[in-house]
Amino acid sequence: MIVIDEERIFKEIEEKDPASVSLNGPDGILPQVQETAIKISEKFQIPTYVLADTTWGTCDMNSMGSKVLGADIQFNIGHTINTEVYEKNLILIDAYDDVEFDSVAKKCTEMLKGKVISLVTDSQHLHQVDKVEKIFTENGITVKIGKGKGQLNDGQVFGCEFYPASELKKEVDAYVFLGQSNFHASGIALSTNLPTYILDPYFNEVREITEFAQKLKKKATLAIYKAADAKSFGVIVGLKEGQLSKVFALKIKKDLEKEGKKVQLFALTDITNDRLRNLKGIDAFIQVACPRISTDNQFDKPVLSTPQANALLKILRNESIDGYFEIPHWL
Repeated sequence: MIVIDEERIFKEIEEKDPASVSLNGPDGILPQVQETAIKISEKFQIPTYVLADTTWGTCDMNSMGSKVLGADIQFNIGHTINTEVYEKNLILIDAYDDVEFDSVAKKCTEMLKGKVISLVTDSQHLHQVDKVEKIFTENGITVKIGKGKGQLNDGQVFGCEFYPASELKKEVDAYVFLGQSNFHASGIALSTNLPTYILDPYFNEVREITEFAQKLKKKATLAIYKAADAKSFGVIVGLKEGQLSKVFALKIKKDLEKEGKKVQLFALTDITNDRLRNLKGIDAFIQVACPRISTDNQFDKPVLSTPQANALLKILRNESIDGYFEIPHWL
């Protein structure tokens, strides 16, 4: 069950006495966010808005929505990073999953005995890393925890940022991800090119994600080669707060034009196949908003991410694209 740090929220409201507040979090914890919002409304008798649009991470907080509503404080719940206040009046609130990993951790010790592994996880399970490390160590598994960098805590990964995993790829045999998320684990497998296992405490199972990740890579690589035949490109800038990569978009435009391609600039908040179908005369797209949009979704035309765009330019210059996903940050 997800446990939200409501005590911290109540303390902030008591100290700052806002006229109204807003809350949001990942889709999977929206019911708990709703419950917290009800408690705030009843306790403090102030308007409490639940921002119910998707929020994928610290690049996608929907703080603009909170500003439009005039909320004095926005609480973004469940995106733990190594800072608590992301911007003025936007406070990050921890939300931990209290599920235990003891059973599933013990289950995989025979499989991994004698190996050197790196433990990694997402925000909701960071507090379980030390406990699982102890179980593994007691059962003959050598455990390494990668150091955090940027916004990441030790052992933590985002869907597009893998520093604690990447720094250990020459020192470990495999990665073990704590949680259910194929989304995070497949990113680890792609960015390190090493076997990656998921410890799923809800189904009490250990599953390897490596084959699934390779299917994503195959699809992504096919899109790159299809885009190499395109004559016209649309370069898309994301309009969400942390996805406004205009500098790279303009660089890609310039580089493609040097290769004889026609390029038009677009800007979108949500990059979906339905939205792109409205844009005519474009053979392929490059979006610099979020790399996982390209790897994890289906599009009628090639829609490349930043690492794919860099690989495309190498193809156009007759260079090798080996290891194009094997970087710690996909932006």
